[in-house]
Amino acid sequence: MEHTSYIELSRSALKQNFDYIRKTVGDECMVSHVVKGNAYGHGIDTFVPLAVELGARHFSTFDANEAQEVFEITKGQIPVMIMGMIDDHQLEWAVESGVEFYVFEIGRLKAAVMAAKKTGKKARIHVELETGMNRTGFEEAQLGELQNVLKQEAAHLEVKGFCTHYAGAESYANFLRVNEQYETFEKRAVEMNAAGIKAEKHHTACSAASIRMPHTRMDMVRIGILQYGFWPSTETYIQTMKPNGNLSPDPLKRVISWKSQVMNIKHVKQGEYIGYGTSYLATSDIKVATVPVGYGHGFSRSLSNQGRALVRGTRVTVVGIVNMNMMMLDVTGIDGVERGDEVVMIGSQGDLSISVSSFSDYSDQLNYELLTRLPHDIPRRVVE
Repeated sequence: MEHTSYIELSRSALKQNFDYIRKTVGDECMVSHVVKGNAYGHGIDTFVPLAVELGARHFSTFDANEAQEVFEITKGQIPVMIMGMIDDHQLEWAVESGVEFYVFEIGRLKAAVMAAKKTGKKARIHVELETGMNRTGFEEAQLGELQNVLKQEAAHLEVKGFCTHYAGAESYANFLRVNEQYETFEKRAVEMNAAGIKAEKHHTACSAASIRMPHTRMDMVRIGILQYGFWPSTETYIQTMKPNGNLSPDPLKRVISWKSQVMNIKHVKQGEYIGYGTSYLATSDIKVATVPVGYGHGFSRSLSNQGRALVRGTRVTVVGIVNMNMMMLDVTGIDGVERGDEVVMIGSQGDLSISVSSFSDYSDQLNYELLTRLPHDIPRRVVE
């Protein structure tokens, strides 16, 4: 059965992004490719094989379900790290499969030890240290107990990393706070080492920190939004690409395109309303194309009367309220528009393009939010 829209992932764009990231962080620093949120909407089952083909050798997920999906795709041949949620009953699978995971509370650490004893394999853990994000991570007052458990159960644990997460490295407004976190992490890591506990890798940097704060790269960086061709923020892009006053060309390429088609054409007379309610009144005779994509497919209702799309190489505007499964576009003045014509919501058509970031110009959504709201069941395919 045909779907109402589809997503394309560009192999050449992803390769260019990988090359840029590798050149930036250097060969000595491992890159963990973050694929949480269904690979930021790109689709884990489509993105991961492509990433492996292009050289990815480590993946990070938020939860155990995502990790299992990556593990099955890669046949367990590439390390997978869970940064967030894993229930105690899932720990046994993780330990048995060699999947790495964060520990940020004593209860999870002890449960990991129990799973290791039951399976006869070491639990591969990353110890998350609280440095000022105040979300997850061991507090300074917990370090003594943490160290005791790690030493007592050393036969059942493999400490793969010490880690933390920065509170907004994409904004200069957070610069002081982030640097304080960096210094706190370094101090805590020294304390752990002094207690006789060492980790294979230290990692703290997300996409923004990796680009803007080279000292945070350490042994591994966790790259999410950047690999998909998006900057963490406009500020990050400008600060990175305009170091000497001249803005350099964007080295990143958007991997994702989102496309649909015209479902119906209607001619609306001046003075008539379009769609639900009275939010859009035709002030002249206009031609409207209906597209079978709505907020149920991830095209936010907040884009009503202001979202954009491309039809026949022309940028057009959403008119009326975005419905659950449909939206309407003003295609007045475009000759020959007909049922079946391609509609681009994200991507390029002719000489024009619409980026995910442009959606935030018309709504309150972030790059991350719109991408991760793209439903899992939209077909995704790789193009060159």
